[in-house]
Amino acid sequence: MSITRSIVRGCGSYLPARTLTNAELAAMVDTSDDWIVQRTGIRERHIAAAGEVTSDLAVHAAEQALSAAGLEAQAIDLIVLATATPDHTFPASAVTVQAKLGITGGAAFDVQAVCSGFVFALATADSMLRTGGFKRALVIGSETFSRILDWKDRTTCVIFGDGAGAVVLEAGEQPGTIQDRGVLGARLRSDGRHKDKLYVDGGPSTTGTSGYLRMEGKEVFRHAVTMITSAVEDVLEATGTKASDIDWFVPHQANQRIIDGCAHKLGVGREKIVSTVAIHGNTSAASIPLALHTAVADGRIKPGDLVMIEAMGGGFTWGAALIRW
Repeated sequence: MSITRSIVRGCGSYLPARTLTNAELAAMVDTSDDWIVQRTGIRERHIAAAGEVTSDLAVHAAEQALSAAGLEAQAIDLIVLATATPDHTFPASAVTVQAKLGITGGAAFDVQAVCSGFVFALATADSMLRTGGFKRALVIGSETFSRILDWKDRTTCVIFGDGAGAVVLEAGEQPGTIQDRGVLGARLRSDGRHKDKLYVDGGPSTTGTSGYLRMEGKEVFRHAVTMITSAVEDVLEATGTKASDIDWFVPHQANQRIIDGCAHKLGVGREKIVSTVAIHGNTSAASIPLALHTAVADGRIKPGDLVMIEAMGGGFTWGAALIRW
């Protein structure tokens, strides 16, 4: 008996032109290239230009994904945009993307789960496609985190960057086995008791400002590996797969030590890890689709490969999804 799966038809990404290196940051705050690399693995990140907003980045990534899928924008009837840095409080940045792409039908909305946003957006779009209410979706992660950074706080400003990534999902009938193409399973989790460990100290109904990002780095690190691996293990169990079955492990690009810790605990070899944190920094909801497109573009991820994505973000939120490319 066949079932409906959300099949990846194309992916794309976009990085702002400006690159900010560790050496440049060392001239701005009390830090050094060695200090940053040792603690995070990051060497550089991209910063949006003045006037370049989250929806602009998202449109560039979406257009590339559509081109890879061989589709016109009007073929899309659902846009789910993951972002913690929207253009405006409202409307959703997704509707701006919809308008900029010239799409006049279907639905578009934002998902806010911070660094876990792309996993949450993918799972949301997958659920909506499988109901039959929509046919093709753009799932986008886009962030301009540089706008909410305190550039005097060396513990946070050295970590984050700007960027966007997107995938096109299309509902299609598959045999209903683990060999199916598409999203095979996903698990999402949240625990609001940890919200003060990674948050922004502003908001429309509190301070009336956008605020700045604040983080208890040691606490985030302490929880990250356990939470992330538990979500991955849940997905593996639900799909009847093992870590050894994974062809590519594409984690949220938060910190190289967290990436390595999760892979080690899961028993995933280094040769299967897609890591772009050194050149992208932490781009929050954009990091997974950016890494996916990097690995597709350089030929690592191929049709038929089994790809595990995972992330943890402020809230805390965390989740994982298994995709047959």
